[in-house]
Amino acid sequence: MAGKELIVVFGATGAQGGGVARALLDDGTFRVRAVTRSPRKKAAEELKRRGAEVVKADQDDEPSLEQALAGAYGAFVVTNFWEHCSKEKEIEQGKRLADLSKRLGLHHVVFSGLENVHQLTGGRLEVLHFDGKGVVEEYFQRTGVPTTVIRLPFYFENFLSIFKPQKAPQGDTFVLDLFGGLQEISDILQWLWTPQVPAFGMVEVVRLQIQLYLLRAGLHSSGDQSLHTELPMGDTPMDGMAVEDVGAVVVSLLKSPGQYIGQVMGLSTGRLTEAEYAAILSQQTGKAVAASKISPEEYEKRDFPGAKELAAMFRFYALKPDRNVALTMKLNPKARTFQQWVADNKAAF
Repeated sequence: MAGKELIVVFGATGAQGGGVARALLDDGTFRVRAVTRSPRKKAAEELKRRGAEVVKADQDDEPSLEQALAGAYGAFVVTNFWEHCSKEKEIEQGKRLADLSKRLGLHHVVFSGLENVHQLTGGRLEVLHFDGKGVVEEYFQRTGVPTTVIRLPFYFENFLSIFKPQKAPQGDTFVLDLFGGLQEISDILQWLWTPQVPAFGMVEVVRLQIQLYLLRAGLHSSGDQSLHTELPMGDTPMDGMAVEDVGAVVVSLLKSPGQYIGQVMGLSTGRLTEAEYAAILSQQTGKAVAASKISPEEYEKRDFPGAKELAAMFRFYALKPDRNVALTMKLNPKARTFQQWVADNKAAF
């Protein structure tokens, strides 16, 4: 272990960072330091059990970040807009990590970025959770940190959460498995207004409010009890990927710095129309799933926090941002197509 270089993984109990940490531990080339604000989380304890060093740090607290990065060869850096819903704060956090990476002499940073949509479209579109990451991308490169930028597509896992096709088993009443068994509307409402909610972070509250909207509106249900997807993409194909499969991509990048430092790469394991996503869900789950064909204009009028932000994201997806399926499969030959991913997760639908 002493001879292995150290990789620091931020967001190690989250979707992206967790997958990266697990992939690094499975590969065994590097030592892994997993960074989290909550070392007692079950996910953090599991990483520790598997051999990671787990440390506590906060992206708003520079001394804790400096300690987390001390002695590192490289890092996987991801920021979380949805935790605070502030483009400015995400930029501030990202720049702080870039400055520390430069000062501490990191040899390779893989940064999870996205396009600066506002800049690319001349101000026609603004997608806040993309734009901030785009600013940070440029800052990492400008400060001279040896960086590889990855840009993820739509997560397949979204079909298990806020974009999960659903039906109403009893009229317009939905039964959802939210946050460990909060299934009835009364339970959810009671939980929403309890004092401990802020401890879960803004992203959980927003997600819960979205789910409450689905309950209230009867979204995704129809009279014949068929299921509906709701992606405002029309007939334009949309790239996607399982977020868990990103981990092996990052491992490949870190093992080949000479080949990939300085590159910006969009990841994807395939691009499908909404109708094609629905058809695969139908085929794999045995349930009738139909595409809703909702427009971005209709979608942004939905009465939940983040509706306009997500509608803007889908408008940008309709412009077909660069995502490279061949490169993604080269970096992770085991990365799954949507059909393969649904087959692995059909019990969850």
